[in-house]
Amino acid sequence: MASSSQSSVPVTFGQAFAPGALLPTDGLSGTLSNGTTVPVQVETKATHPDGSVRHAILSAVVPSMSAGQSLTLNLVKAASATATGSAPTPAALLNAGFTASASINLGGVQYSASADAALKSGAYTTWLSGPLASEWIVNVPLTTSSGTAHPHLMARFAIRSYAGLNRARVDVTIENNWAYEPNPSNLTYDVQLLVGGTAAYTKTGMTHYHHARWRKELWWGAAPQTHLVHNTAYLKASRAIPNYDPSVVVSGTAISDIKTSWTGAKTEPMGPGLAAPYMPDTGGRPDIGLQPAWTVMYLLSGSKDVKDAAFGTATLAGSWPIHYRDRNTDRPLSILNYPYASLLANAGDMVNPATGKSEAFPACSNCATAITPDASHQPDFSYVPYLLTGDYYHLEELQFWAMYDVFQYTPAYRNFSAGLVKSDQVRGQAWAMRMLAEAAYITPDKDALKSQFTTFLSNNLDWFNASYVGSAASTPNALGVLTNGYALAYNNATGVAPWQDDFFTSAIGRANELGFTKAQSLLAWKGKFPVARMLDAGFCWIYGANYSMNMRDSSASAFYTTMSQVYQSTIPSTQTSLACGGSDMAAALGLSVGEMLGYSSSNTGYPSNMQPALAYSVDGGTANAASAWQKFMQRSVKPDYQNGPQFAIVPR
Repeated sequence: MASSSQSSVPVTFGQAFAPGALLPTDGLSGTLSNGTTVPVQVETKATHPDGSVRHAILSAVVPSMSAGQSLTLNLVKAASATATGSAPTPAALLNAGFTASASINLGGVQYSASADAALKSGAYTTWLSGPLASEWIVNVPLTTSSGTAHPHLMARFAIRSYAGLNRARVDVTIENNWAYEPNPSNLTYDVQLLVGGTAAYTKTGMTHYHHARWRKELWWGAAPQTHLVHNTAYLKASRAIPNYDPSVVVSGTAISDIKTSWTGAKTEPMGPGLAAPYMPDTGGRPDIGLQPAWTVMYLLSGSKDVKDAAFGTATLAGSWPIHYRDRNTDRPLSILNYPYASLLANAGDMVNPATGKSEAFPACSNCATAITPDASHQPDFSYVPYLLTGDYYHLEELQFWAMYDVFQYTPAYRNFSAGLVKSDQVRGQAWAMRMLAEAAYITPDKDALKSQFTTFLSNNLDWFNASYVGSAASTPNALGVLTNGYALAYNNATGVAPWQDDFFTSAIGRANELGFTKAQSLLAWKGKFPVARMLDAGFCWIYGANYSMNMRDSSASAFYTTMSQVYQSTIPSTQTSLACGGSDMAAALGLSVGEMLGYSSSNTGYPSNMQPALAYSVDGGTANAASAWQKFMQRSVKPDYQNGPQFAIVPR
């Protein structure tokens, strides 16, 4: 939809494709709902195992749009590329008068970085190249007039030029991210971003956190006024996103509340956006789930107001102090290069015996931040924004967070460069597996990090399969419950949190739907636990989402082998003696007849946490999962997902 009358409107966006739908040799043509046909530039980034396109960045130019006009762009496969001509070049952009720069005043010293100077010198890499649009990545140290570079600050520009339009998008990121640069700290400075010689963004007294970055999207020339909405049904069918319930209609009040709240300091650099500023806080909240509530609300509503806040929060993912960039590779730090790096280990645990050198990060002074990250409560900020925009910034954010999920652990606990996440809380393991699966799925084929994420994910799936699913793993438990890491942190080390276990089952279901075959057997095994909590004759399904469940008599005892043992050990005998689901049980629990325990009416309650696990159990082929799902959906009290649909996942 256009907010004002425009001509020659450029659009660039990311698009997922189902396996077999588009080959790299195929072209695409765009047909607008007004009958106009437009050429489409296709930049393939990731492919499926069969060689077909998984993810591509598409560009087109809409001839004209009137104010308030909505147009549908239908993509049609063509025998060859429909967009033809020479790709825009840096020289052409510079000849047209393009300039962009960043300047920072830190303690009275002026530092600057020029994007146009870097383009002129050829110091760039190409992200997009085609007859309609080219995009170049320019990484420039911030230096004084005498050429002295600041040891920590770096400017990164992504400059997208459209052929013949005399306009370019200027994506500016300022980083304080180097992993091993001595004396890291928060830095306070005044900043000005210039585009075409005009101040496009200024801020005084900005405090830039250590190992964090911030970003602004600017334009040279007229910025297009558009709001692009993807076909969510197709995205779900491609399996690029979970199968969110299409019957959920997002509340207009919820949309209005997001619009109203999207203001102030939290939306500025180093702010948390919609995310909880102190991630370790417990309890149900909108940023917990396979995707945050705000992202799912956008996918289901298409609201521009929600998109602004959701994608704005994804941009602010750079604010969190988890960004460690390797100077040697200029990429997010990898444990393949630093197998003894860690955020949690003791000093002695980070000495690499092969080199005799410590891989501990330099001590950080003046490093207090108003926001605190935590892997066990980590939102998925960036996957969907990268999927739908194709912006390099969002790709690197996804990669930074996925790498953080593995290098934070004590090296021995993660098996050094293997990247195992088994030592964390179960919810931490869940969200790390989600991030690894999505990073492995969507990272471009030509990106060296793709094979690393794929290997880390594979290593973890191998460990979980060997520990729980293989024939030698009959002793851990027969019930489909994780017991490693901090799983048994309840009831004097006898109990687990089923809702955390459900998070993990959901994450494995996510990996399975993204096509990682090693997840299939693990999902079938994990699905036994949510299914049994609904159907097992020895367990009352009313308690299927209980806060905790005992798995053994004592911390030294063997695990239970039946759900009846779990039930009798967990639930008081005054309740287990009552008829399951009857009026006496409902009265004893203060529930309606047929209502599950655990805040069943809440969209973040424990039954809601259970829903994706059951849905993925059906998809994964767990025995009797369809019957368990049917029973779950027949419960008398259900949440209204219109204000927060992050758990509204249904079987495919």
